[in-house]
Parts: sequence; C-alpha cells; structure tokens
Amino acid sequence: MFTASLGIFLFGVILALAGGAIGASIGGNYAFVLTGFSVIFSWGVFAFTGSTFAFDYIAFGPFMGPHIAFAGGAAGAIYAAYRGYMKDGKDVNSPLAGLGRPDVLLVGAAFGVLGYLLQIGIAMIPWFGGHTDSVALAVLLSGMTARVAFGGTRLFSGSLHDAHKFEEGKRGLAKIAPGTNGRWLEWQEKPGQVITIGSFFGAAAGGVSLFLAGNVGARLTELGMDGSLAAALANTFPFAISAVIILFLITNRSMPVQHHVTNIGGLATIQFFPILMGSTFATFQWTATSTWDSRTWMLAIVAVLIGGVFGVVAACFGELAARLWYNRGTSHIDPPAGAIWICNTIVVSLAALLA
Repeated sequence: MFTASLGIFLFGVILALAGGAIGASIGGNYAFVLTGFSVIFSWGVFAFTGSTFAFDYIAFGPFMGPHIAFAGGAAGAIYAAYRGYMKDGKDVNSPLAGLGRPDVLLVGAAFGVLGYLLQIGIAMIPWFGGHTDSVALAVLLSGMTARVAFGGTRLFSGSLHDAHKFEEGKRGLAKIAPGTNGRWLEWQEKPGQVITIGSFFGAAAGGVSLFLAGNVGARLTELGMDGSLAAALANTFPFAISAVIILFLITNRSMPVQHHVTNIGGLATIQFFPILMGSTFATFQWTATSTWDSRTWMLAIVAVLIGGVFGVVAACFGELAARLWYNRGTSHIDPPAGAIWICNTIVVSLAALLA
C-alpha cells in the first residue's frame, strides 16, 4: 500500500513518526487498545464499502498499527528506564507523556518509523512475506532492537535473554521456567491454563471468523464487490476484541492475554474450512450461513475445532516467547507477537500444502 510511489511512502514515514510518538505518549498498551477499536471501526467501513482503506491506513497502518504505535510505546519505556526517568523498562501501561521528557517521545517516533520500514521490508520478502504476519514480526524485531539498544548499562549493550537469571542447576526448558527472576502472566503460565485458554478462545475466534467470512463476504459479492476480502480479514475481528480486553488488564484485572490465540484460531478456521469443503482458500466461494446445509455445518464444526487446536499452539508459543525474551529481560519484547508470526507461517503454509 505504501510502496506504490515515493510520495505515498514518504507520507507513511511522516505518519509513522507521529504514530510512534503518540504510542509513547499514551503508553503502548493504551495504544494497542485503540488498535482494537480501530479494527472494529475498520470492519464497519469495510462491510459497507468493500474497501480495506481503513485497515490499511488506520488500524494496521501508520496511525494505530501495533508495529508503530505499540512498538513506539515499548521502545519509549525502555529508553526512559535507560535514562533513569522511570524504573521499569517493561512498563507499557504508563503514558510516557507524564514523564515530561520530549526525548522519550522522540524515541517513540523513531521506533514508529523503524516498525513502518520493518513491516514493508518483511512483506516484500519473496514467499515469506506472503506467508507470515509482517506486522507481528515487525513488533517482535522492534522490541528486540529496543532491548539491545537501551536494555543494558551502556548504549547497545542489552541482552535478549539475560541468561545469568536462568534457573541454576536446571536443564532444557526448566532453565527458563517462570519464577522469582521473572514471569509474564502468573495466572496464565501453567500448562493446563494455557491449553484451556488456547482452545476455547481459539474456537470462539474461529466461529466468529466463519460468520464474518460467510455473511459479509456473500453480501459484498451480491453488491458486485470482492467478497473474498472478508475471509482474508475475518480473523482480525476477534483479534480486535482481544485487544480491547487489554484495557481491563491495564486496570489491574487478571485478564487473559489472548490476542495471539484469537488471531491464529480465526486464521486456522478460515484457512482450513475451504479445504474441508473440497476447495482452496484462494478459490472458495463464500456464501451466507443461512444457506448452509447440515453437512456444511458439520464441516464448520471441524474447522472451529481446528481453530481451537491452533489456538493452543499459539498460546504455547506465546508462553515460550515470554520465557525466552520477556520474563528475565529489561524491556517488553512482546510474547503474543512472537507467537503470531510463526503460527501464521505454520497455518498458511500447512493449508497451502494440504490444498
């Protein structure tokens, strides 16, 4: 979208500067909540117009894209800690404008541009760019860059793992088990809880995504528009609901963090349902759910269960990412982003192979 001409590319750079600074000003998690609301708004625009401009320019673009606004907030936080303006470099809740330090907002702006460039670069990689979530991977790489740059006692001396904090005398995954040296979400780290949250939220996201793909897609097709776009975007709606839930996490409620689960659960359901129907994602003709027969509904159940399975996979990858990069680190390297990009690649690639 932002590579069609030099003019629009530079337009995006300016907006990314602003988006990153805004994300730092209001705090990364508040920015991400606004991403959720922006996606919901974008769905309204899309359902009525068939155009994806609100997704491209607002929700996942330079204004509220997580790789720009949230990443700017995360980078601003670790920079502020590095400069001694605040204690916790992982704090993506606090609005950094409250520090009264313009340099913090400027760092957010710089990382907004970094996220913008990373996302474009990833999307342009042959094959891989079309088989991953470039926004999520940009969030992850931006967080890693901020950690290396500002996470140590000197500039560019930060560690991605802080291995000296690993559990002594342990081997394998036990070395990075959550404990007193660091943890992400204490109420969401045990295997039973990870599986339960992953399966139910993943299945729920799959069901919502199916309804949107079928009904919105059919309506747009009737109006002479490209109905397949509804399926391509379907998993973003449950993802948006999960993003809004973060608002309650900020208020010190022990909410489940599961936007990686709903993103991937919805994606898997939408990718595998056409295959179950004997077609492919690229060629499947989506129809309104009111026209589905019993066989179609039975296959929809299977697709939703597949969404639940991949929801568990995403939840497991999220916890693994937390244990690798977040728990013992000095900054916020986003566990859900670490799960989304790899799980997206797995789902899309596997669906392509089976098709």
